[in-house]
Amino acid sequence: MSILNVENVTHGFGARQILDNASFRLLKGEHIGLVGANGEGKSTFLNIITGKLAPDEGKIEWCRHITTGYLDQYSTLSKGKTIADVLREAFSHFAELEQEMLSLYDTMSDCSEEEMNEAMAKVGEIQDILDYSGYYTIDSKISEYANGLGLGEIGLERDVSELSGGQRAKVLLAKVLLENPMILILDEPTNFLDENHIAWLKGFLQNYENAFILVSHDIPFLNDVVNVIYHVENAVLTRYTGNYDDFRRMYELKKRQLEQAYEKQQKEIADLEDFIARNKARVATTNMAKSRQKKLDKMDKITLTGEKPKPIFSFSPARTPGRIVIECSDLVLGYTEPLTKPLNLKLECNKKVAIKGVNGLGKSTLLKTLLKLIPPVSGNVEHDQFIEIGYFEQEEEATSETALQTIWDEFPSMTNAEVRAALARCGLTTEHITSQMRVLSGGENAKVRLCRLMLRSVNLLVLDEPTNHLDIDAKDELKKAVREFKGTVLLVSHEPEFYSDICDEIWNLEEWTTKIV
Repeated sequence: MSILNVENVTHGFGARQILDNASFRLLKGEHIGLVGANGEGKSTFLNIITGKLAPDEGKIEWCRHITTGYLDQYSTLSKGKTIADVLREAFSHFAELEQEMLSLYDTMSDCSEEEMNEAMAKVGEIQDILDYSGYYTIDSKISEYANGLGLGEIGLERDVSELSGGQRAKVLLAKVLLENPMILILDEPTNFLDENHIAWLKGFLQNYENAFILVSHDIPFLNDVVNVIYHVENAVLTRYTGNYDDFRRMYELKKRQLEQAYEKQQKEIADLEDFIARNKARVATTNMAKSRQKKLDKMDKITLTGEKPKPIFSFSPARTPGRIVIECSDLVLGYTEPLTKPLNLKLECNKKVAIKGVNGLGKSTLLKTLLKLIPPVSGNVEHDQFIEIGYFEQEEEATSETALQTIWDEFPSMTNAEVRAALARCGLTTEHITSQMRVLSGGENAKVRLCRLMLRSVNLLVLDEPTNHLDIDAKDELKKAVREFKGTVLLVSHEPEFYSDICDEIWNLEEWTTKIV
């Protein structure tokens, strides 16, 4: 049974076409992966089907009495609520049903037999719904989901206004999963999850009985949880059966077949044009030439879409510092209370080090402390005198400035053409370059920030979750750039496949924490 039908949807922003005559169907129980390069319109499509955005043309039809749960990249939380308060909101409609049931019990004390029978029938109906939904085991269910996503260790009584961006994202994810909707819509849900929590979410989605639509650039994760792929490219939406690897095989085959058909047709066109040019002037062959011209005019011409610009990342090395780039003695991380035991660390020149550990242990805090952006609880951090740092922060507020202006503000001596060329090397088009940072997709935004980093000469590259939002091509290119960088690298990432074969050392924060892991 089809629970969502999208027919002939067209949408654009100004001259930029995002979707062109796109059609889509979602069947009961289907697990769909929505894939495509950064900026192709995946989040726009999700906003259209959820009613946040009206398409320019086309029709969206949901089946009746459908329930949806939507986690997007930019969801927010209200101040003044605890994590537990937010998670209980997932069951608010059941609480309303319970109140209705209690009100019905009150009316039974003074009513006719007919009204009593009617009220009893409604009470029975509501009771069945509450029993089936597990309403009376809410607290244990909240605890299960919260622990699965690492919220239990943060503390369910923590005010959401005190949480980091990654922690807030996990609260919203837990809430939408607890709602158990008929259609679950998830936009990059693994971005702020570590390996353990990704494994929990993977198991959850594999066993999810209802349908879901998932946007993710995490290929191993996609492969394990989806059975249908929709690919958006050049404003066209195409359906493929199977997981991501199946899609790639079919996509490459289809692309080769189209290229072969194009080459064959181009040869045929050249032969026809040559025959027409040689024979149209001769009386004996002019009719044959006209016949060939008609065939040429009626031909359904194959066009190959141009290749999307692929990013080229490279980091410029500054002068080589001393043998020890950063040295810590008896360093204790934390804000109001210690997060770690005293640490004695040495970061050696030209070493590439990955930092791992479950969320909430202080990976970003460690980076900021090592960079002297925040003070430690105790202990010392010493930098080499010739250290030149390039820092990619996990979260950075998007502004109303254009990508062009963002780079120009930091490098005013560059010409307009030089700034544009630098952004273009990062895979950004003219349209992206002149767009405000706040309207760019997460991946496009990250490419602008990487561009800014590439224009500096650095000898210590510090990257905090740099692959969040980046598409497959950009991730591969960033991995290559980090591998080839002639300097020291300090990296936090929740994707072992990104860092495991480019790093010399792994620092595991779980071995240093004062928390129970």
